[in-house]
Amino acid sequence: MLQQAPLLPQWPPHTGACNISAFILCNIIKAIWLNLEGLSVSGPLKDMEFFVQEGGGPRILHQFTLEPPAVSFRTSGEKDGIIDIEAKSGILYINGSLDWETKQMYKLQVESLNVNGSRVEGPYTVTIHVEDINDNPPEFNQTEYSGVVRQNSRPGKPFMYVYATDRDDPSTLHAQLSYSILHHFPKYFEEMLFQIDNVTGAISPTKTGSYYLDPLKQDTFTLVVSVKDMGGTTTNAFANSVDVVITVMESLWKAPSTIYIKENSTQVHPVNITKVQSNEPDVIYDIFEKEKLPRLPFSISKDGDVYVTQPLDREEKDVYTFFVVSKDSTGELVEKPLQIQVVVEDINDNPPVCQQDLTVLEVQENESGGSNIGTVLATDMDEKNTPNSRLRFHIQSQEPAYPSNNLFYIQQDTGTLQLAGRSLSKRDSAKYNLKVLVTDQQFQTICDVEVHVIDINDQIPIFEKSDYGSVTLAENTPIGTAILEIQATDGDEANTGSSFIIYQMKEGDPNNTFIIETQAESNRGIVKINKALDFETTPVFNLVISATNPEPLVQGVQYNSSSLATFNVLVTNVDEPPVFQKPVFKTEVSEDIPVNTLVMKVEAYDPEGDSVRYSLEGDARKWLKIDSATGQVYTASLLDRETQEVYSIEVVASEQTMKILVFILENAAQKSKAFLVLHLSDVNDNHPQIAIDHPTFFCYPVSGGERTLIRAIDADQHFFYTKFTFSLANEMNARNDWEISKYNATHAYLSPKHGNFEEKEYDVPIILNDNGKPPLENKVNLKVSICKCSSENSCFIEIVRPHSPPNVGLAVGILLAVLIVIGAILAGVFWHMRQKEKKGKTQPKDAKDNAELNRLT
Repeated sequence: MLQQAPLLPQWPPHTGACNISAFILCNIIKAIWLNLEGLSVSGPLKDMEFFVQEGGGPRILHQFTLEPPAVSFRTSGEKDGIIDIEAKSGILYINGSLDWETKQMYKLQVESLNVNGSRVEGPYTVTIHVEDINDNPPEFNQTEYSGVVRQNSRPGKPFMYVYATDRDDPSTLHAQLSYSILHHFPKYFEEMLFQIDNVTGAISPTKTGSYYLDPLKQDTFTLVVSVKDMGGTTTNAFANSVDVVITVMESLWKAPSTIYIKENSTQVHPVNITKVQSNEPDVIYDIFEKEKLPRLPFSISKDGDVYVTQPLDREEKDVYTFFVVSKDSTGELVEKPLQIQVVVEDINDNPPVCQQDLTVLEVQENESGGSNIGTVLATDMDEKNTPNSRLRFHIQSQEPAYPSNNLFYIQQDTGTLQLAGRSLSKRDSAKYNLKVLVTDQQFQTICDVEVHVIDINDQIPIFEKSDYGSVTLAENTPIGTAILEIQATDGDEANTGSSFIIYQMKEGDPNNTFIIETQAESNRGIVKINKALDFETTPVFNLVISATNPEPLVQGVQYNSSSLATFNVLVTNVDEPPVFQKPVFKTEVSEDIPVNTLVMKVEAYDPEGDSVRYSLEGDARKWLKIDSATGQVYTASLLDRETQEVYSIEVVASEQTMKILVFILENAAQKSKAFLVLHLSDVNDNHPQIAIDHPTFFCYPVSGGERTLIRAIDADQHFFYTKFTFSLANEMNARNDWEISKYNATHAYLSPKHGNFEEKEYDVPIILNDNGKPPLENKVNLKVSICKCSSENSCFIEIVRPHSPPNVGLAVGILLAVLIVIGAILAGVFWHMRQKEKKGKTQPKDAKDNAELNRLT
C-alpha cells in the first residue's frame, strides 16, 4: 500500500508545549485534533510504502490498529533516530526533518506483540521514500573559465564548455539546468558574437562572430554566463553565474602566398610545397580543381601537407590554381575553401626554332648600304622577356662569296638583315644563300635564308594605245560582264613587282562602277561591270585608266601620259519596272475595325518617271481594296482573326503610258510585286463552348460519388481569358439533379446529386463565362447519357436498326443503276479503242492497248 504522509500543522496555541517525555502523548492529541481518522491514516498491520517530501519537520505517517491478542507494536531497521512507532497506539511518526541529499529511502520492520512480548503479527516492511524539493542552487565547477577561439571559426562549432551541477534529484526539474549569456563585454554589435547551448553549456561563435572576430581589433572578451535550475522556466528557480574570459587568436586557416616551382625538377616526387592547418581538430583535407585538367598534379595529406606529385612543364602550363577544403566527418565544409596558386618557373630547356624552313627575301640591285632587306624570324618556347628566351643572330656563311664574303650584316638582337656596304648587282649573282646561327644561353639553331637580287623598277608601263574609243551598254547589262580588254607593256624583269601592271580607273568612276582585273602572265587588263548601270543617274562615263607597278619607281623615274588611256561608256535607257520602297509591307490591325478603314499605304516609283498604278492579287477573302493611284489600302469587308490570323497577299505596281488614244493603259510587261502582310489582333468576340472530346455518360444505376471532367474552349486567343467560369442554369431542375465544381482554368467536374436517374439521355444546361474583356457568356446544353456499362465502364449504346427490309422496288432500282454505270464505262472503252484504230489501221494492237483496256475496265 502506498500512502502519502500528511504534514503536521502548527500546534494550536492554547494547548501549550509538549516536553520530550510526553512527545508521544502530544502527537496522539495532535492526531485527534487533526481528525486523522477522516484522513484515512489508520489501518491494520501490513506492508506499506510512504512518500515523504524532505524537510517539513516532525509528522505522523500512519496509525496501525491492534488486533487481539496484540497489545503493542515494535519497530526495527533504518530508523536513524528520527523514525519510530508509539508502542501502545501504533502511531508511526517522524521526529525531525528528512533530507533527500543525505538519504533517499528508509526500510523498517514493524510487528505486533502480546502481553508476554511475543510476536503476534509481522514483521511487515514499511518503506519510506524521501521526495526531493528544490532546495539546492546550481554550482559551477570552476570560479572562472577561460577559452580560446580562432578568427573565422565555424558558426555553432563549440570551442569551450562550462559545467555546473545541482545536488537535487537529477530526475526532476530541480536539477535540470539551463545556461544563458547574461552579459557580453565589450559589445560592438546589436547581435551577440558568441552563443551558448542552454543544455550542454557549449560556447561557440555566432554567424556575426565568425565574420567579425579579429584579434587585431579586439583580442579579449568577457562573458557572464548564468545557469538556472528548474530548466530556467520558472521565476523561483535558483541561479548562479560565472565569468568566461575568451581570447581571440588569428585564424590558422590561411591561404599560403603564391608558390613558385622550377619546371622539370629532378627531385624525387611527391615534393612538399606548403602546408595548411584548420582551426578545428580532426578535419579531413581535400583538393578540388578550379580548372578542368586531365590530371591535377597536386595532392594533400591528412595533416594538411600539400605536395606536387610530378615534375611540371612551364611550356605546357605556367600557372595552376586549385582549392583546398577542410571537412568534418559528415562531409560538411568546416571553413571557406582556400585558393592556392602555383607558378611554374622557367628554365632554359627549349632551343630556338626558325619560323620558316627557308626565309626568302628580296633586295633591289640599286639598294644602298645599310638598307633593310628583311628579318630572320625565330622563336623560343621558354618564358618571354627572360634571359632564357633571349635570342642572338649571327651570319655563319654566305654562298656565293662573290664579289665579297661580307655583303650582308644581321643585327644580333633583332635578326634584321641589312646590306653591309655596296649595292648588289644581279649580274654578279641573282641569289645568295645565308646560314644564320640563332643562339640562346644554352642552345643554338641554324636558319636558312635566301636573298634574291631583283631588277629595279626603272621602266614605266606603256599602253598600246591611248584611246580605246567608246562602247554602248544597256543599263540592264549584268554585273560581271566584260566590256573591254586593254594592254600595256613594261620593260622591267618579267614576273616581278617591277613589271606586274595594276590597272585602275583614275578619273570618271567615283562610285567604282567598273573594275579592271589583270591577267598575271600577259598583263592584259579586263574591264568589267562592278555595279549596276543606271541611265537615269549616269548616262555617260568618260574614263581615264592608269597603269602602275606595285613596286615603287626608282628615283628620277615618274609615270607619264604613256601610262594613261581613255575610254567612254555610253549607257542606254531600258524601260524598267516600278520599284517598291520595300519588299514587304506589314501592319497590325484589330479584327473588329469597320469596313473602309485605312490600314496602310504602299509606295513605289518608276525609274523612268512614269506614273504608277496599284492593284492587289491573291485577295482570296476579299478583305482588302487599294486606291490604284495613291496606294492606300482599305478594308473591303469585315475581318476575322479566327478565320485567318496572318493575311498575306501581293500588291502589284504597274507603269502607266499615254497612248495616242489619250487614255491610260497599263504596261503589262513592266510590273513589280511586293508582299502585303496583315496581322490581325484578337478581340473577345467568340462565345465559349463545351469541347466534345468524348461522350459524357454515367453508368446506370447511378450510385453516387461519380463525376466526369468537361472542358471549355474559346476560339479567341488565350490571353483574353485567364479562366473559365462554369455554373448550372436555373432551369429544367438542373440544380437539383446536378452539381458542377471547378478543376482548373479550363476544366470542371460534373456530377449527379442523387441516384434517381432513368436510363436515358439528359440535357444539362451549363453557363460558361470566358472572363474576357468584355466577358462573354454562353448557355450550352450538354448531352449526358445514363446507360448500362460493361465491365470496362464503357457505355452500351443500342444501334437503332430499320424495322423492315428494303422492298423489291428499291432493290430493282439499285440493280438498274449499277448496270447503267457499267454500260457507260464499257461504251467509253470501245469508243476509245475505235479512235485509236482510225489513227493507225495498219498497226496491230500492242500490249499498251491491252493494258489501257484493262485499266479502263
